[in-house]
Amino acid sequence: MQYPAMRTASKSDRIMAQVLGAVENGLLKPGSRIASIRTAALNQGVSKNTVADAYDRLVASGVLEVRRGAGYFVAQLPVRQQARRQDVMEALNLISLLREQTDHHYRLRPGEGRPPPSWMEESELARHLAQAGRRQHRGEAHAYGSSWGYAPLREQVALSLTERSIRCSADQVLLTQGANHALDLVIRQMVVPGDRVLVDDPGYYPLFAKLRLAKAEVIGVRRNPDGPDLRDLGAKLSQGPTRAFFTQSFAHNPTGGTLSPPIARGVVELAEQHGVLLVEDDAFADLLPSTKPRLASLGGLGRVLYVGTYSKTLSASLRVGFLAGGVATVEALNDLKLLTIVSTSQYAERLVARLIEEGHYLRHLRRLRRRVEAATTEALRSLSEIGLPLNRPPDGGFYLWAELPNGIPEAALCRLAATQSIFLAPGAVFSPGATIRPPALRINVAHASDPHFLTFLRRSFLKPRPW
Repeated sequence: MQYPAMRTASKSDRIMAQVLGAVENGLLKPGSRIASIRTAALNQGVSKNTVADAYDRLVASGVLEVRRGAGYFVAQLPVRQQARRQDVMEALNLISLLREQTDHHYRLRPGEGRPPPSWMEESELARHLAQAGRRQHRGEAHAYGSSWGYAPLREQVALSLTERSIRCSADQVLLTQGANHALDLVIRQMVVPGDRVLVDDPGYYPLFAKLRLAKAEVIGVRRNPDGPDLRDLGAKLSQGPTRAFFTQSFAHNPTGGTLSPPIARGVVELAEQHGVLLVEDDAFADLLPSTKPRLASLGGLGRVLYVGTYSKTLSASLRVGFLAGGVATVEALNDLKLLTIVSTSQYAERLVARLIEEGHYLRHLRRLRRRVEAATTEALRSLSEIGLPLNRPPDGGFYLWAELPNGIPEAALCRLAATQSIFLAPGAVFSPGATIRPPALRINVAHASDPHFLTFLRRSFLKPRPW
């Protein structure tokens, strides 16, 4: 099935994607000469004008450079880029997947981390977003606002947490620019260079980059379908003083797994035993039943910092999230927020609050749940038919974790996909040690049934290749 949000790529787009994929994966080195326009046109079966257009766009974006009389070459890294701090470069390497999710180069996107725009900004909700935006009070929409965030939305967040059995008041809630900003504030405030910090393995890869940037010692805890492996968590905690354990509870990114009640209790008990802070990322909470056993409901907001967001379920363009914790901790995090960005967008926060207040957000969530369920059913059927049977994630969410058959190396598969303008998310990216075994892919259910993607996988699985 095709999705209306996916723009059909031109021949020029596909040539650009092939060159970019080869550069990003190291197949074309800086300074190396690429095929001439005439040769590329013959190889690709397109006109010379099509190749020239693609090359000119790659020159404009800084990927290629022209040498008069010699042809096109992969650009050398600028001096200022070569001179970047090593810790920044390492962090950027870890989030290379994130670049493709913000600057789109590929036509098909099964490795995407978000739902398609047709489910979100361009859905039925768009009309209400526009109406709510027009009703903003003239002065209020453009003022700084409190560094804590828009008070009525903080009250709504506190109420939603109370419904999840998390004891919380509005003065324990700080609004942020999405979950990533919340995690960044926590790391800046709580983690100092050399701290041991535990994360899910596999887990949320942008978090690994933030922790590496903070010069923390990042240690993976084996993630099972029902949550963190308690034996592995206990062993890692016993190896030395540990500052925090960052984990996702439900609709886990990337595996789609969910936290069972016994595992949740075990995690909280181990954290209390070892005096470890728990940071619970619950990005998909609004899609799930409020009765789920959150770590924050079992351990309280003294032991647990709870992170949420509206960007996954409402709109990626509305950067509105929050963190909740003990009063003194949240006050310190607010001071850091004030120091670094002053305040978050009052305009966006008022808009979200109005959508919640008027019931539009709740109706949108109902539609979104139905879309996720239907897409998951179709994805599981389609993937099973090509020899990739997978289990249904117990709590929904956007992700399937697909272990590759026949020992197919994920890096080679991703490089091959890139030459066909297909964006894949290799499993190794989601491991702090890049040690995922067996090789796997994270697949977004919204794009999993695309016929071109399925044809690519079928051919890759059946045809022997010199991997």
